[in-house]
Amino acid sequence: MNAPINAMTQSLLETEDEVMLRDAARGFLADAAPVSALRANRDAGRAHDPALWAEMAQMGWTGVLVPEDAGGADMGHRAAGILAEEMGRTLAASPFLSTAVIAASVLRQAGPRATGALQAIAAGDATYALALDEGPKFAPAATAMRAERQGNAFRLSGVKAFVADGSTAGRVLVLARTSGVAGDAKGLTLFEIDAARAGLDRHALSTIDSRDHARLVFDAVEATGDDIIGDLDNGLAALRPGLHAGQAALAAELTGLAGGAAAITLGYLKDRRQFDRTIGSFQALQHRAAHLWSEIEVTASAIANAGRVLNHTPADASLAVSLAKARAAQTAKLAVSEAVQMHGGIGMTDAHDIGFFMKRARVGAEWLGDYGHHAAIIASARGF
Repeated sequence: MNAPINAMTQSLLETEDEVMLRDAARGFLADAAPVSALRANRDAGRAHDPALWAEMAQMGWTGVLVPEDAGGADMGHRAAGILAEEMGRTLAASPFLSTAVIAASVLRQAGPRATGALQAIAAGDATYALALDEGPKFAPAATAMRAERQGNAFRLSGVKAFVADGSTAGRVLVLARTSGVAGDAKGLTLFEIDAARAGLDRHALSTIDSRDHARLVFDAVEATGDDIIGDLDNGLAALRPGLHAGQAALAAELTGLAGGAAAITLGYLKDRRQFDRTIGSFQALQHRAAHLWSEIEVTASAIANAGRVLNHTPADASLAVSLAKARAAQTAKLAVSEAVQMHGGIGMTDAHDIGFFMKRARVGAEWLGDYGHHAAIIASARGF
């Protein structure tokens, strides 16, 4: 007899609508954005395919977290996680996380004045970048970039070191210090500005995952009170919904990446022959594959839980989100390490797609907080 499903397990099961969304997304991305498309983008010197982004907008993905009265689908964070997970399986490159997840989550807290921006996101007409990191690690409170007041305006000066989608986005969410010193959680203000504004220079970075990342240099960039999101000197509060949403969706992408890498590896184990037998028949490799499958399943449950908590009790989401991101980073690391090792020498070559999974996993593990950052949050919440 099967054991009864408890309340927690039931909450992690996908609804019929979520299953349909996953199936539709998987089918679309397998055709429109296979791993070979990432290779083609890289070889063409292109961060992502604008035509793919336009198709995502037509399907309503860009409005997944935009309210219906602003033209969005408002499907919620669990749906955003499902889409991100399926993108991770094929390494589909797009501004989805920066724009449809992070920016949309931040702007929907800004009230009616952000309606136009949300409409542009839902329509696929606007793309955003989050200019946050200034050092080698994720540390929002360490922001030193200044926003000096001059009359009714501000002048933003400083450098943002690692900005996802930073060289192509049309608009930028930037965190700057309006009071206090680096390290203070207070005194930070979040601005939303046009990426073409005078004094803002963008320098594309060459990163191992072949995605769009840039170094942004602000030289007395003008901003006004109308550009402020949330309250003056309380930018972290305005940013928090976007960070939690982005971290959860990024964790989902990493879990999808782990699943994609595992699927390719299992296929290889079934085909590759040594000593007159497939290498998948070797018990040692079977044990490693089974362990990886188990880790992916457990992490997928943490991802689903984070999406549910963000939908229903977002104020309590910090622990669930950090657990999801920490587990996803470790699971993706395990998946790509096992994949490369089980592929043998070919796994280390650029000719085989499996290396792309390892490269994206490495960048994704660092962005929006690495394992150590989120493990510390979990430990603090548990009283350690």
